[in-house]
Amino acid sequence: MSSSSPRPATPRRRLHPAAYLSAAASLLALVAAAFSRALAPRFPSPPDARRCRPDPEGSWSAGVFLGDSPFALKPIEHWGISADAGAAWPVANPAVTCADVAEAGSPSSFVASPFLFLQGDAIYMFFETKNPVTLQGDIAAAVSKDAGATWQQLGVVLDEEWHLSYPYVFSYNSKVYMMPESSKNGDLRLYRALDFPLKWTLEKVLLEKPLVDSVIINFRGSYWLLGSDLSSYGAKQNGELSIWYSSSPLAPWNPHRHNTIGSMDNGSSFRNGGRPFVYDGDLYRIGKQSGGVSGHSIKVFKVEILTANEYKEIEVPFVFDKPRKGRNAWNGARSHHLDVQWLPSSQLWIGVMDGDRVPSNDSVHRLTIGYMFYGVTLLLVLLLGGLIGAIRCTIPLRWCAPHIEKRGDFVHSKQQFFLKYKLSSLFSSLNKLGSLLGGRINYRTWKGRVYVVLVILVLIFLTCLGTHCIYGGNGAEEPYPIKGRYSQFTLLTMTYDARLWNLKMFVEHYSKCASVREIVVIWNKGRPPVLNELKSAVPVRVRVEDKNTLNNRFNIDEKIKTRAVMELDDDIMMPCDDLERGFKVWREHPDRIVGYYPRLAAGTPLEYRNERYARQQGGYNMILTGAAFMDHGLAFERYWSKKAEVGRKMVDSFFNCEDVLLNFLFANASSMSMVEYVKPAWAIDMSKFSGVAISRNTQAHYHVRSKCLAKFSEVYGNLSAKRLFSSRGDDWDV
Repeated sequence: MSSSSPRPATPRRRLHPAAYLSAAASLLALVAAAFSRALAPRFPSPPDARRCRPDPEGSWSAGVFLGDSPFALKPIEHWGISADAGAAWPVANPAVTCADVAEAGSPSSFVASPFLFLQGDAIYMFFETKNPVTLQGDIAAAVSKDAGATWQQLGVVLDEEWHLSYPYVFSYNSKVYMMPESSKNGDLRLYRALDFPLKWTLEKVLLEKPLVDSVIINFRGSYWLLGSDLSSYGAKQNGELSIWYSSSPLAPWNPHRHNTIGSMDNGSSFRNGGRPFVYDGDLYRIGKQSGGVSGHSIKVFKVEILTANEYKEIEVPFVFDKPRKGRNAWNGARSHHLDVQWLPSSQLWIGVMDGDRVPSNDSVHRLTIGYMFYGVTLLLVLLLGGLIGAIRCTIPLRWCAPHIEKRGDFVHSKQQFFLKYKLSSLFSSLNKLGSLLGGRINYRTWKGRVYVVLVILVLIFLTCLGTHCIYGGNGAEEPYPIKGRYSQFTLLTMTYDARLWNLKMFVEHYSKCASVREIVVIWNKGRPPVLNELKSAVPVRVRVEDKNTLNNRFNIDEKIKTRAVMELDDDIMMPCDDLERGFKVWREHPDRIVGYYPRLAAGTPLEYRNERYARQQGGYNMILTGAAFMDHGLAFERYWSKKAEVGRKMVDSFFNCEDVLLNFLFANASSMSMVEYVKPAWAIDMSKFSGVAISRNTQAHYHVRSKCLAKFSEVYGNLSAKRLFSSRGDDWDV
């Protein structure tokens, strides 16, 4: 019998440290790619959503304001002006954007510096539009025939080979003139309208100076030209005002005795920011002041003395309600131009102001920060490689050996030797540091692996931050226009004292959504909150009810200032972009209920089923009104009609089914489907964390709703036919 010798054990292969480092680098690349893809919009914008092309100078647009005086201007949405053609109830700012100009056939990345010109019942707006192809400013125009509510784009009306902006338009001797900024051409030019407002010709060069933000005014029998020359030695960014005077805009101009008038040393703002105006016999000048990183602000100055030998002005209060929605507001970051004029047809003052939602150089700042995070990540990867022994970097000291070509060049040789000596000392120190750090972490031990994992987690975090800065956009959740018009809606939520913490988060979050005009809190039970407990960017109104009933959700409220309301439970959190998409769909279908939670009532008798079942069946016929848009005049009147009385009693009996009843009332009013679904990017039910949900027992809740369906179908007939998912064509109802 032969004995067999034991087989030698196969040694276990150990991965080289470089393999771990390569795996970590590959992981970071995958994280960056996946995160950048996740930052892309989940839902595509429809063709008419019309976003502007990003521009390093900002995302400027123009808004319309009205007021009893130039010092009491309110945005146009404050006045409740509607425009059926654009489904805007009410019309809201911005009034003109670069997307409007682009749709008219002229590429544009922003619009700024608007000026008004009144001619009969028509209001013309001239403004700078930046061409993203030529990267220079042109002058475009729009016209309004309804007191500034809506604007028709006329396209680019003046285009030169150099940059144009600040299109100051005025009339003289029954002719219309335009004096745009043309400082890039080194002069100040005056154009005359040949075919107003579309065709212009050069009338004359007024001054051989590269003036910016120049205006001409007729005051007390003389014409005055005010502008800033930023090309002069020591000129400040905010400008130094220079003045010329003449007997006519076309006559020679004489310089003011004290040119230049002032500097920024005293803190005043001298650069023009719009057209001067006369109010109660006094002349006021609009100035703009640079705000550094945050942008610009508008100042108003009362001109006390204006003569050929003297000029004096003082700043006067100009109170303007600054938006509190940050980047979600079209002018949330800065404004730098205002033009106001008396509007005889409305007996009001009308003003146009430009605004930007992001600070100056925002895109450059985000790009710089993003690459800084990437740089730190790379350094940490190299450090990790050194610590685990995957990278051994030794700088050869021979690189620092002095090399002397000529014996006679003693001074140069001495300097070279000294520099090489310093470099040699530095490289030697770095080599010692590398030797000390090299292999300090033994990745084969559990403790070393923990260190490696922690470092990799930090690297992933830094990679995500850098990717977000570069690919995450400017962070704004913008509204979606219809036919170039924007609008607003009122947010309604019903709650009680046990859910106050939900309400605080709800108000703070949704008040920053661009199209939210007001938040109305329907308070059903308990001590109502004090308004200063709620942090909000829009007005909040608490409507205290006498009775705790779900019918209160649809109480007729004459104080609501918008046609659209969104009923939203206080425990639902979703992004503002979801609200904006839903609002756009409702504006396209204002006679329907538009919401985010579809349901299907099917079977004989009708049975209440959830969204999963509805998707399995391919359609829905109800929308939960806990997150839905509707016309409050239409919906609330139907709910409180005599016909709905039986249903309201059932709602009180079951303390449930108010949304089911409203769906029946809408379905009963038309043979067509009266519901529209919008898929949210994400939504969180906060009641899961609070324990105060109304319908915690889902099975019992659905059973009660099935009872309601049976009763409502007897009284109001059946629900409308099933509406298919993905049937609207905007890819928002998938």
